[in-house]
Amino acid sequence: MNTRRAVSARREGASQSRAGFRDLYNAWLRHHRLSAADSLFRVLDNPLSSAMTWLVIGIALALPVGLNVALDNVGHLSTNWDSPAQISLFLRDGMSSTKARELQATLAQRDDVAETRFVSREEALEEFSALSGFADVLASLEENPLPNLILVSPHTDDQNTDVAVLRKELEALPEVAQAVLDMAWLQRLNSLMDLTRRLVLAVGGLLVLGVVLILGNTIRLAIESRRDEIVIVKLVGGSNAFVRRPFLYTGLWYGVGGGVFAASLVAVSLWFLAEPVGQLAALYQSSFQLSGLGVMGALNLVILGGMLGLAGAWLAVTRHLAAIEPH
Repeated sequence: MNTRRAVSARREGASQSRAGFRDLYNAWLRHHRLSAADSLFRVLDNPLSSAMTWLVIGIALALPVGLNVALDNVGHLSTNWDSPAQISLFLRDGMSSTKARELQATLAQRDDVAETRFVSREEALEEFSALSGFADVLASLEENPLPNLILVSPHTDDQNTDVAVLRKELEALPEVAQAVLDMAWLQRLNSLMDLTRRLVLAVGGLLVLGVVLILGNTIRLAIESRRDEIVIVKLVGGSNAFVRRPFLYTGLWYGVGGGVFAASLVAVSLWFLAEPVGQLAALYQSSFQLSGLGVMGALNLVILGGMLGLAGAWLAVTRHLAAIEPH
């Protein structure tokens, strides 16, 4: 009986076992989990070296992000200042209040003017004394140095109204000594902010490239330290993707840690500046407060760090892994 079974087994021979898709997927997922855990353990096993790498990445990311947050705060502050453009007409010396009010009524009838307001010399001096804090000094003056003033508000909702052209027309009037567009300084500020934002983007791009190079060099050193392990894995049939996976996770952990450090640095900097900025705003009767990254902004910064870590690791592994082959 035993002889028959042995003969039957020899006839049948060895049977080939084929792994199904589910088995392959489970093995792939299991290796991802092991690679992620092992890479995180290796990063945390060298806390001083990892912390220095995280700090360098964090500073490189925090600089452009912090400048961008500062520009956003200035933009929010200028939005509160953004009111319809107003033209201040400084009338010539010696012009009486009666003539000034007649000019005001004439200007109010123009189609491109929405509203006019007359400010007498006396009213202007009282307002300036109250706001400037130099009431005693101004009271000692022999005569009022301020001229009569007419404030002109153009029709800003009319597309045919060109505020700059209107200012030139009003300045050409014989009764007007000077016409000042009150929003011109805000337009210059917005132009300066646009220029600064472009500079921040350029500097940020260079720093992001530096982060990728830093991470690439870190991963290259990790590859060199595990060269023998890589050779053994390739000898037993490990693919490049199999070997590449742990180093990609290493780059991911470095990038995520750098993003966390960057978000922390920005938050600490804003906290450090919040009190003096609040005190300065209070002096100008403003309730302005610095706004930070927020939860989503910090999360986006961490995600950006992780993506940069993956990019740097991928470049380093793709370049150096091909040079390591078993002989």
